[in-house]
This record gives sequence, structure tokens and C-alpha cells, in this order.
Amino acid sequence: MSNYIWLIPILPLIGFIINGLGRKILPKNLIGLLASLMVLIPFILSVILFLSVKNSGQPITVTYFEWIKAGKLSIPFSFLVDQLSSLMLLIITGVGFLIHIYSIGYMHDDEGFGKFFAYLNLFIFFMLLLVLGSNYIILFIGWEGVGLCSYLLIGFWFTNPDYADAAKKAFVMNRIGDLGFLIAVFLIISTFGSASFTDVFSKASTLKVGDPTLTLITVLLFIGATGKSAQIPLFTWLPDAMAGPTPVSALIHAATMVTAGIYMIVRSNVLFTLAPFTQHLIAGIGLATILLAAIIAVAQTDIKKVLAYSTVSQLGYMFLGLGVGAYTGAFFHVITHAFFKALLFLCAGSVIHAVSGEQDMRNMGGLRKKLPVTFWT
Repeated sequence: MSNYIWLIPILPLIGFIINGLGRKILPKNLIGLLASLMVLIPFILSVILFLSVKNSGQPITVTYFEWIKAGKLSIPFSFLVDQLSSLMLLIITGVGFLIHIYSIGYMHDDEGFGKFFAYLNLFIFFMLLLVLGSNYIILFIGWEGVGLCSYLLIGFWFTNPDYADAAKKAFVMNRIGDLGFLIAVFLIISTFGSASFTDVFSKASTLKVGDPTLTLITVLLFIGATGKSAQIPLFTWLPDAMAGPTPVSALIHAATMVTAGIYMIVRSNVLFTLAPFTQHLIAGIGLATILLAAIIAVAQTDIKKVLAYSTVSQLGYMFLGLGVGAYTGAFFHVITHAFFKALLFLCAGSVIHAVSGEQDMRNMGGLRKKLPVTFWT
């Protein structure tokens, strides 16, 4: 099975290239089918891979080529599949596929239909790259890639100045967090002489608890996570991200991008366990975000903004779990939240379509009989 791991991220990339180049030539039905297949096939491969890792209990590392060589530093282009990454693969490809199917109907009358599906496929590619990377460099490339795709998707209807501004806000606020992550990666390489997860964690375990360098690295990694996973103070971009089409809201808020920060901390749990100050900081920020976002959500009338602030609050719960060392519990909440929040956003999109684009909940009511399928889902 390890021979086919490369197909999981490469298929969405192929979908992006074909749909991107043929967006004005190919019929809409073919574009939607192709884009969806390029996520469905990786999902099937991910299920097989998950069962393989589950049965063997051993992580799979596949090195494709020597990528960066500078003095003693050697960074290969390699993928790591273990219990954590195999679960993330299922979430990304599984929920991603359902969002692709939904988008075929939702975006059918949009002029940018082909471009939209090209962006969705590119988003899935970068997210899979982020999860599969066996070192911090590949993780960072995927991290930046999903940031770029979120900018393109949030500002998809860029002719509306408000939507374009929302995309720019998301992009800039994420870059603030990404600067912290980038400095942390440089510090990791200079401290441990490697960017590989296995090397870094084995060398870090020899350091004493509360080591100042380790504390600095983890704080910087956490700053990166606050930007991507919308925690105080870098959370205000997420509600504004509602400017994009509803499938984008489901993809960014539920299945993929906002969970990247949690994934990175869970992946780096060895470093964070050795830095109690950072763990206390994570728990405190998470707790504050839970309360603030929930209070703001209570006062919202826009159906999508209520769900957006709800997401920020739920992410706060995940960070609180990470801060107290409950990595398994936090990641379990990532899995459950991905599915129910994606469904909530897609149902919200169905309701908005049914009421001619109205998003104010005060003007809605009695939709149970009009939208029975949405009601039961």
C-alpha cells in the first residue's frame, strides 16, 4: 500500500490542473464529476491505508527524494502515515468529497464554476500535503498553501468590495500567525539540526522540562496555530470568511483549514508536553476564546455568522484540551466537529438558497414543511 501513498495528494492536484486549464472549455457536469472523483479516489485509498496502519500498528514512512541538502542539514521529501495522519486523511477526503458533491448543485449557475472546482481541488491538495509531510518544511508548505487557497475562495466573488476585503483580512491575519510558525521552524532546525518529526522529537526528549529554547519554540508554534485556528487575538478573520460561497465556509470552518493548527500541536505533542508554560498559555487562550466567541454568537442574527462564532468557540474547546494535555480528547473533538459543522453549514446554504439569499434569521421560520430534506438532515 505504501507504493500508492503519493496518489492521495497528487490526484487533487491533477484535478486542479485539468479544471483550471479547461474551465472555459469543459462542460459543467464533467468539471464537477472530475473534481469530485479526484477527491473520492484518495478517500478510498485513505480508507485502505487507515486499515493497513490500524492492523499493523506501525507507522509508514516513504521517502521519494533528497530535497534540501545544506552542509549537515538534510531534508528529504517524504510522507509519514501513522494513526494521526491516517485519521486526518479520512476527514479531509471524506468531508471534502461530500462538499464537492454539494457544490455541483450550489454553484451550477455561477459563471466561475470551473474556477471554483479548480480552487477546491487545490485546497484539498495542500491540506493533504500538510497532513502527510514527515517534517516541518513540508507541513509549512501545505500550511501556506491552504492559506493561499482560503484567500482565493473567500474572495471568490471579488467584484463585491466587501468580499474582497474579507479575503484580504483573512490573508493578512494568517500571515501574522505564519510568521511565528516560520521562526519556530528556523529555531527547530538550528536547535536540533533537523526538521524531521522523528529526529526532532527524539532529540527534544533529552532536554529538561521547561527548557527556555523549547518554550520559545512552542510559543511560536502556538502563535502559528492561533492564526490558522482562529483563537484570540487572531480570530476575527473567521466570521468575515462567510463572504465566500457556503461550500467554502463548510470546507474552511469544518473539515480542513481551521483544524490545521490543532493537528500541528497534536503532531508536536512531545515538544508541548516538555513546555508547561506554553500548555498553560494554550489552555488560558482556549478558555477565553470559548467564552468570548459564544457570547458574541448569542447576539448574531446572520445564520452563517452564528455558525462561524460557534466554530471559534468549539475550536477553543479543542485548544483547552490541548492545553491540559488531553491530546486524544482534543483530536476526537476535531473529528466529531468536522462532520456536524460541515452539515450545519451545508444546511444553512440550503436554507439561504430557499429564501432567495436572505441570511437574517429573524426573517425565517416555518421552513420544516418547505424543506423536509434539509430539516431531517
